[in-house]
Amino acid sequence: MEAQQEKEAQVGGEQERVPATRRRGRPRSFDRATALEKAVLAFWENGYEGTSVSDLTRVMGIGAPSLYAAFGDKQALFAEVVRDYGERYGSFGERALAEEPTARAAVERMLREAAAEYTAPGRPHGCLVIHAAANCTTPEVEESLRARRNENIAAFESRIRADVAAGELPADTDTGALARYVGALVQGMSQQARDGARREELEAVAEIALAVWPRR
Repeated sequence: MEAQQEKEAQVGGEQERVPATRRRGRPRSFDRATALEKAVLAFWENGYEGTSVSDLTRVMGIGAPSLYAAFGDKQALFAEVVRDYGERYGSFGERALAEEPTARAAVERMLREAAAEYTAPGRPHGCLVIHAAANCTTPEVEESLRARRNENIAAFESRIRADVAAGELPADTDTGALARYVGALVQGMSQQARDGARREELEAVAEIALAVWPRR
């Protein structure tokens, strides 16, 4: 009879058999912020496709019904994870662009902070937004991550264009190419960090990159 009372809960393409008697009981309480942080670390380490719902329930310390009730399906949870990651760990580039007086100063600060952030001890290396897209076969997730990366490049180009208009950069500067150069540096540093590059090694990359920055 107990087996007959079990029902399948299916969300995000994965199934978990949950006893009906357990489902009818009061859901176990948990700290949502702590659970979300654990989900951030899981997706950051393993990527979107490499993190299953069962992986998430294990690291978050909650059952699938509680996960679905609090966060929605895996894709909805990942969208919240990306937002939380951006606020906690990924906002250094945005701050540099907003606070530094020139595009060059902003890029210098951003690359140096990327070297530190991407190799910080005690958490996955590299950038979640870059790494989570690897081998992603879910079109909506792939597109959302691509859009975020392209938004970053657009922000670089906007700042570079402003410097051209202000006379900080040569009038013939290819702003689009320079913005993509910065994007390639950031994405490459993320992968190098995943491959074990140390902070000092990534800082050396930043130095070389700045040496070829256009000048008036």
